[in-house]
Amino acid sequence: MRSGKTEILFPPIHKLLSEGKRVCIAAPRVDVILELEPRLRTAFPHSKIEALYGGAKPTMEASQLVLATTHQLYRFQHAFDAIFVDEADAFPYKADETLQRAVQKALKPGAPAHYVTATPSDKLISNMKRSGSISTINRRYHGHPLPVPTYESLWNYEKQIRKGKLPKKLVQWTKQRFTKNEPFLIFFHHIGLMEEARPLFQLLNPHIQSVHASHPDRKEHVQALRNKELPGLLTTTILERGITIPNVQVAVVGAEQQIFDKGALIQIGGRVGRSAEFPTGDFTFFHNGITYAMDDAKNEIMKLNKGGPQK
Repeated sequence: MRSGKTEILFPPIHKLLSEGKRVCIAAPRVDVILELEPRLRTAFPHSKIEALYGGAKPTMEASQLVLATTHQLYRFQHAFDAIFVDEADAFPYKADETLQRAVQKALKPGAPAHYVTATPSDKLISNMKRSGSISTINRRYHGHPLPVPTYESLWNYEKQIRKGKLPKKLVQWTKQRFTKNEPFLIFFHHIGLMEEARPLFQLLNPHIQSVHASHPDRKEHVQALRNKELPGLLTTTILERGITIPNVQVAVVGAEQQIFDKGALIQIGGRVGRSAEFPTGDFTFFHNGITYAMDDAKNEIMKLNKGGPQK
């Protein structure tokens, strides 16, 4: 039920743990840690594992495998034989040099840091070319291609929503998910617009909810969608990475907005088709004008699909 990026790390982590080494998997966002924790506990049932993030209660035991948000690494010094930084291109890590230094401080002298991401920044690639090596995986573990986005014009969508009406194409897309019994995520560029749209979506289905970074029930709503207790979620870019929902379909409302850069759009598309059981799905850019970022994201996805083995 995964894209497989994290599972590829299991063999080297197993080797390190078997040698008695101490390992950390770090990520910039809490959602990623919450997603990884049950997978790592299943994969390494005999290892002492601790997950550290804001609000978690640390055991204060010397766990051999630590999952942590990058902010939690401030508390460590020369503690780990290896650190794997998952989603290394995500905020706030990529823009905060103190967090980057915290990773280095948490490593034992001479120990390696490994950076894992589907959308590496030019800076990260440049740094790795100077000080390390780069490996590229073009296809997911199940061998199926990444979902290629389709474009749908949604002229004056903000004005329509603020007048209390959902654009017809967006209604049709959502109703199609109901008909096919498919869970969905609809991404918005702005919390205010999303919250104005939520009661309009709830006229279609009262169980549709919305989430954002400071939403008190974010974790519960995501789990409810995973459990098929909700038909779909409206969301900001907070859910662009680090979550897996089987058979989820994805739309971006306002894909032309600046916050949806090439990397964000690729990550959002990465929510679709993650499992071998449901390797395909709908990925739609609803837009008020096509941008270079939209085209760059689509072209990068198609390039990756050509580079991998055919299924």
